[in-house]
Amino acid sequence: MSLRTDAETIYQSAIRASLPDRAVQDALTGWQPPARRTIVLAVGKAAWRMAQAAQQALGKQISAGLVVTKYGHSEGPLDGIEIIEADHPVPDENSVRAAQRALLLTQNLTAQDTVLLLISGGGSALFELPRIELDELQHITQRLLASGADITEINTVRKRLSAVKGGQLAAHCAPAHVEALLLSDVLGDKPDTIASGLSAVDATAGDSALPIAERYGLPLSTQAHACLAQPLPQALPHVHNRVIGGVSMLCHHAADACAALGYRVEILTESLCCTARDAGIFLANIAQHYAGRGEKRAFLTGGETVVRLTGQGKGGRNQELALAAAEGLRGLAGAAVFSVGSDGTDGPTDTAGGYVDGSTYDTLRAQGISIPQVLADNDAYHVLRACGGLIVTGATGTNVNDLSALLIEN
Repeated sequence: MSLRTDAETIYQSAIRASLPDRAVQDALTGWQPPARRTIVLAVGKAAWRMAQAAQQALGKQISAGLVVTKYGHSEGPLDGIEIIEADHPVPDENSVRAAQRALLLTQNLTAQDTVLLLISGGGSALFELPRIELDELQHITQRLLASGADITEINTVRKRLSAVKGGQLAAHCAPAHVEALLLSDVLGDKPDTIASGLSAVDATAGDSALPIAERYGLPLSTQAHACLAQPLPQALPHVHNRVIGGVSMLCHHAADACAALGYRVEILTESLCCTARDAGIFLANIAQHYAGRGEKRAFLTGGETVVRLTGQGKGGRNQELALAAAEGLRGLAGAAVFSVGSDGTDGPTDTAGGYVDGSTYDTLRAQGISIPQVLADNDAYHVLRACGGLIVTGATGTNVNDLSALLIEN
């Protein structure tokens, strides 16, 4: 088989094994909600599959439900459960409508009621009730995403501009018991970071987010400035959070797939956190050291890189990571790098990620394409499309962060 075929087998197997269905059903095995009412609220890119699994596990014990997910990520109607699709990575009017609907669904609950929260990555944008005008929140979000700020910094700001994040949704559900099952797409699998902590006390609950705004030069209205200095809930005794999956699971499933193909596997890290370009260059440097030794090797990383926008092109962090590896792989016939987002979408594109190998650099150069110039313009999408390097999976039904890999076949 070719390296491209191996890559497809690896990421498809890893994503398929990381779908949330089994994890949700296992988490609910033996769990009995109180007899009065059970309301299911699923938020995130994996919300539909998580809600379907909960419905299969609990059946008629569910009194009402709501799924909030990204456009195109719903897989059809669910009996008795409303579905709202919204935008990502920047919230839109449907994000606000979804939050309003959820608050209405969970108002006036009693201590005999239960809210089953099914939370996955993407919820920060998909589910929002801003304390400022929506257009200002959208502008702030876009500025943060373009700045190179990490996800913790971005969420620290978003929580304080929201009426539902940073534990505020869970606080609204009191005194009902809140059972939260979380599918993690963040480093460290921290409940207060996943989807901006809809069910968790924020680790910086008593702090201000103003230093972050100042660090990245965010333009703030008087109202937004005041919001960033406000505290968040500091205790949620009625909430039980359980992380049921994350990037570690994705990496280990990928390692199993690599081993089945005969690769000697090494997971370099499950908490990759650097620029996408640096990560791609790093994997290419490893290839230069190990290629040509006559041994099949696979080096895996999981995590979330960042992109600093310096141009007006189209792409995402996984595409940029792959393209950044191309120059270092030049001439290495038995080496390839791929990087994919487990949810099937990489940045504001219809693509999961990118693939490059030892021939990519010369293929692009023959077309008059300069990789450094493309990276400066953040235009990896169009360039990878030109050389057949885009990875397209469609919406996968899960979201457990990114998988990047270096494959060496000889």
